[in-house]
Amino acid sequence: ESLDNPPLLVVCDLDRFEVHTNFTGTAKRVYEFDLAGLAQPNNLEVLRRLFTEPDALRPGITSRSVTSLVGEKFGLVADAMRQRSVPPHDVAHFLMKLMFSMFAEDIQLLPNRVFSRTLKQSKNVPSKLSQFLQELFSAMAHGGTFALEEILHFNGGLFADAQVIDLRAEEIQHLAEAADQDWSSVEPHIFGTLFERLLDPAKRSQIGAHYTSSDDIRTLLEPVMMTPLRREWAAVQAKCEALLPTLSQASGVRQLPDGAPSSQIEPYREAYASRSPEPRASRSPRTSRTTKESPARRKLNKLLRDFIERLAHVTVLDPACGSGNFLYVALRLLLDLEKEVITFAAGHKLGLLPQVRPTQLHGIEINPFAQELAQVVIWIGYLQWMRDNGFNPPRDPVLEPIESIQQMDAILDLSDPEHPKEPEWPAAEFIVGNPPFLGDKLMRGGFGDDYVDALRSLYGERIPAQSDLCCYWFEKGRKAIERKRANRCGLLATQGIRGGANRAVLQRIAQTGSIFFAESDREWILDGANVHVSMVGFDDGTESVCILDRANVVRINPNLTATADITAARAIGKNAEIGFIGVSMHGDFDVDEVFGASLLDASGNPTRNANSDVVRPILNAIAITRRDDRRWVVAFPPSLSEVESAHYEQPFEYVKKRVKPIREQNRRSTYRQRWWVHGEARPAMQLALFRLNRYVVTPRVSKHRLFVWVEGVILPSDATVAFARDDDYFFGVLHSHPHELWALKLGTRLETRPRYTPTTCFETFPFPEPTDEQRQAIAAAAAELDQLRTNWLNPPEWTRTEILEFPGSTDGPWARFIDSRPLLPEGALLGEKASPHGKRQAAEADQLAAQVPPGRRNLLGTVRYPRLVPLDEACAKELKKRTLTNLYNQRPAWLDLAHKKLDEAVFAAYGWPPSLTDDELLAKLLALNLERSR
Repeated sequence: ESLDNPPLLVVCDLDRFEVHTNFTGTAKRVYEFDLAGLAQPNNLEVLRRLFTEPDALRPGITSRSVTSLVGEKFGLVADAMRQRSVPPHDVAHFLMKLMFSMFAEDIQLLPNRVFSRTLKQSKNVPSKLSQFLQELFSAMAHGGTFALEEILHFNGGLFADAQVIDLRAEEIQHLAEAADQDWSSVEPHIFGTLFERLLDPAKRSQIGAHYTSSDDIRTLLEPVMMTPLRREWAAVQAKCEALLPTLSQASGVRQLPDGAPSSQIEPYREAYASRSPEPRASRSPRTSRTTKESPARRKLNKLLRDFIERLAHVTVLDPACGSGNFLYVALRLLLDLEKEVITFAAGHKLGLLPQVRPTQLHGIEINPFAQELAQVVIWIGYLQWMRDNGFNPPRDPVLEPIESIQQMDAILDLSDPEHPKEPEWPAAEFIVGNPPFLGDKLMRGGFGDDYVDALRSLYGERIPAQSDLCCYWFEKGRKAIERKRANRCGLLATQGIRGGANRAVLQRIAQTGSIFFAESDREWILDGANVHVSMVGFDDGTESVCILDRANVVRINPNLTATADITAARAIGKNAEIGFIGVSMHGDFDVDEVFGASLLDASGNPTRNANSDVVRPILNAIAITRRDDRRWVVAFPPSLSEVESAHYEQPFEYVKKRVKPIREQNRRSTYRQRWWVHGEARPAMQLALFRLNRYVVTPRVSKHRLFVWVEGVILPSDATVAFARDDDYFFGVLHSHPHELWALKLGTRLETRPRYTPTTCFETFPFPEPTDEQRQAIAAAAAELDQLRTNWLNPPEWTRTEILEFPGSTDGPWARFIDSRPLLPEGALLGEKASPHGKRQAAEADQLAAQVPPGRRNLLGTVRYPRLVPLDEACAKELKKRTLTNLYNQRPAWLDLAHKKLDEAVFAAYGWPPSLTDDELLAKLLALNLERSR
């Protein structure tokens, strides 16, 4: 036991030899031979490699390859059953029994390969297999005899029924091939993922490809659960060590004449004798010992027995346990620590046995299949650990039901639908797990409106309505700690937990306790795909050591940083009504360029309005970061009624055909009633942008934080943030390092790409208060940066200017591109407004219309809209490579120098040196924010 599972373990009793392999990530193998077979070449080769080339004994079959193979075989069987319309849960339960039987056979809980022999003997008579399996499962449920073999009492719920599914010859063959694999080496925690993919054909291709490893799970469990337990154990060890001098004086052990201390052998003899069911062996005749225990011995023994008992009463709760992966790893960690105690005790003449049991684990899972599977996974892991570490597994019964794993909804109790309430979680010392990842926008589609409405009403202001689903588990964990029903909690979340509405739950945690551990950005496997998550460990504020991204820090802020707590930043009044998320269409308002051009050229509207009033280019994030096909969109002003919109005949009919049928099914009444207008038309934004010939825009999510100028006629989509400013000074400050750093730390992320939100990233940002000279310097540096980038993106020798011509209203969005603007007679009316949705939007729409001077309504002119196009096909091919993403990936020297010049000008306006570290800069910006936002 003290050898700690080396890659190769050799044992010999002077006649027989065994070489056990235990290389990480491989299936275990045992080479066995005796002295009589030593001369055989293959056995001699094993010994030769042992001493000269030990790595050559590494098995070629890995745990993952075994899993992939058995997954494929079980998948074929599951597919065949599905084609016969066998209910999925029945398939899963039956396959679970088969899988556990294969495992039990390989760790000798089922004797003499009885399960594999049964499969192979039944290949030619499939009808008999069902009877044989029923008899075997019945024997496993109660103990008994099967095929002249004594079968242990397994019980545990898995074999509570002997129900089987009739199999065909080819299916039996698949199972027989799976049974031939070494199941004892398969990691138990992958069974859940395996079964999920077996039962879902869409995930079948993922079998054997990706599994969440034990190491990933340990990353969270070690600091949350094991750190305090290891501290306790270190304290117990220290007390025991302090007793050793007294213990040796009072032990009564006499030295042998040859000077060899019997204590070198005695502890292990005692430890092994204590675990054997047979009477203790007599003491060595070479030693004598007093029978009465000294006070020091009693105290040491009590310390160790008490700590073993302490470990046996540790409780762990996973409130979203799924198939039990986190609980399995938690159990193994507890058993490993208990083994340390047992080994230490054996070294000090005290024999102890493992007391930690699977029944200490608690789980909550809404899926009945997963709840059952979790129990199987945990028991397989426990039995495997006992076998691997030399302890006898339990015998009567082998398995017990883990009644502490409950089937229920962890965050909403709808047993009384009229009165939803929070479910009560069981008390547990540690709460750990991986709550479901589901964003705010997907929750209604996944659970339905009634469920989401009840959930948000129940949790009220504790969790903002825009929060991701996992936030509810964080709040429940925080509340359990606050109520003294848990000590520590460690959960996974999407990276979005660090910002936006999600961050509110971490702020509540920081108010009632503290975050002591976090991995702010870690790769994870979800449904076979790489994602990025955050890990968070928190308590009631007791823990004094904080670890962030594997480094010790003084504190961890709610945004999972350790620098200035910029989550305390507040909105600054001067920044209001400048930054806006673009329009959200909520319908197919898009038109391609060819059809868009035909709409622009069309005439014959009954009011003589130009279609260009409601047909505009639209900008998305991809068009900013890389070149994309031009997109156009039908965009009726948010103030127009259905009647007024219908006067634009062809655009209206297009929207009526493509948008109205979908909108009529929308759950939001405003979307249904005003189907011809974009779902979120952002009238305040359109009002702010109306007078500007250009404005600043940035992608909401992008690898690089990029700001660009956009012509005022272009409509920004909801994938962008638009700023209603047209001055180079403003552009320069936004593109400077202070603002980019501030936005990065206050924003959220979508995987590795930062997300920008106008409320948190912009409205809180403190601009400098420059002199006129400083303002001009920033503006000049910004204009130079923009010009250099424009020259690189669109070299004059690769482009030409194309003029689009079409009718346009002198008071419409294209007015600045019309050559002449004749006036209407004095006193012409603007026309009656229709009822818009929402009082605020109505007021903003009226303000927007009021910007049109009297006398400039409905007169037409010719729009001449210039735009750059490639000179020829060869230039078009080269221009495809000229994107802002590629430019900032390469970051050539000229670009770097241009940004440096801009940064120096902005730092000078703040009165700060450019040499500030990011932490120092954030602290200064936060201080400025708190001063400006009072």
